[in-house]
Amino acid sequence: MPVTHESWGQCPAGPVTRYLLTNAAGNTVAVLNYGGIVQSIVVDGAEMVLGCDDLQGYLDPNPSYGAIVGRYANRIADARFTLDGRTYELVANENGNQLHGGPEGFNRQLWEAEPLATDTTASVKLRRRSPDGEMGYPGNLDVTVTYTWTDDNVLRIDYAATTDRDTVLNLTNHTYFNIGQTDTVLDQQLQLHADRFTPVDGRQIPTGELPAVEGTPFDFRAGKPVGRDIRADHPQLRAANGFDHNFVISGYDGSLRECAVVTDPATGRRLRCLTTEPGVQLFTTNFPTGKYQMRGGAPTPTYGGLCLETQHFPDAPNQENFVTPLLKVGNTFNSTTEYRFE
Repeated sequence: MPVTHESWGQCPAGPVTRYLLTNAAGNTVAVLNYGGIVQSIVVDGAEMVLGCDDLQGYLDPNPSYGAIVGRYANRIADARFTLDGRTYELVANENGNQLHGGPEGFNRQLWEAEPLATDTTASVKLRRRSPDGEMGYPGNLDVTVTYTWTDDNVLRIDYAATTDRDTVLNLTNHTYFNIGQTDTVLDQQLQLHADRFTPVDGRQIPTGELPAVEGTPFDFRAGKPVGRDIRADHPQLRAANGFDHNFVISGYDGSLRECAVVTDPATGRRLRCLTTEPGVQLFTTNFPTGKYQMRGGAPTPTYGGLCLETQHFPDAPNQENFVTPLLKVGNTFNSTTEYRFE
């Protein structure tokens, strides 16, 4: 399967390249070496994700459209954590916390890229070394992220990393999906295989509790329209103006398992998400219409897409009830997520 590439402008660190992965059906995935951004996914002639037409849209303030997020996805309270008796002060970028690895996280970095192709897959492998102390984290971290597009319309993301000092690591992808033909995802059906979720305080930091979803607007186990309960009179939803919460994947054992299914009733399209991670952050694009722009300079609408950010739990290094995603010297971090378009 072919992998083509084209120059896509210049970022502060150097030239940016756009890689186009094309399968036998002519469906495509476009990936940038800047931020590891999934810039486009086109299936049967329809765009599946939110994004921008040019590099400037990604250099300007944006909600991490399609990007690799790290070193630590989601939030770390007060931008600090303690490991082996030492406290590490991180670079804060949201209300005194660190969000998505800080202001110069992996989504703002230029990656080395290597296109790869077989008879049935098209891939691009991205690499970078995150130096010791970057955004406050310990250890020189060598990271690879491989995007693979198959003839079955599966986008597979394989993450791997090693370190020369013990550290914490939580990687995800921040693609905004809209598999329908309307401006919002409110009518799309979402099923989450999650019996519990992690509620947050007023700063979007987990409280440490793991309540059941049953009897709450957070119960997506049987599937329901995204918009059914998004404006429910619930303190968690009022604070976030929608869903921006981590869900605990049922039956997690580290194997690749389905965590979410999105269905568009109008078109019959379906998106399945599978992961080896224990959690998935549902974010329903809650910011006001016009805060950001997307393709064609159009304002990104409130609830215009949804993210399924597979991950370890937010703020886990500071939470006694959560497992910290620790990467030790001599070990290799591995994680896989698949997005299957049907």
